[in-house]
Amino acid sequence: MTLELIDIAVQDSQSHPRLAGRVTGHVRAVLSEMLDGREQTHELSIPVWADIADGTSQSDIDLALMLKAAKIVARLKLSLQSPP
Repeated sequence: MTLELIDIAVQDSQSHPRLAGRVTGHVRAVLSEMLDGREQTHELSIPVWADIADGTSQSDIDLALMLKAAKIVARLKLSLQSPP
């Protein structure tokens, strides 16, 4: 089984209602899985958060949220790997 991240994008983001400097949102991740010679595509909506400094640009906020989601996907891939 191979699982690859083929697309990632921020769906939405907003300031946390109670924690100053924290942004929450959802990231759409598209994964491609090859299993028994067949390709399957999986679309996930991953809830994420990031602590952001004042004055951070929206593109940097989006990047921070996508990096959080990519780490979550990496942990998912690691947990799905077959033992040697």
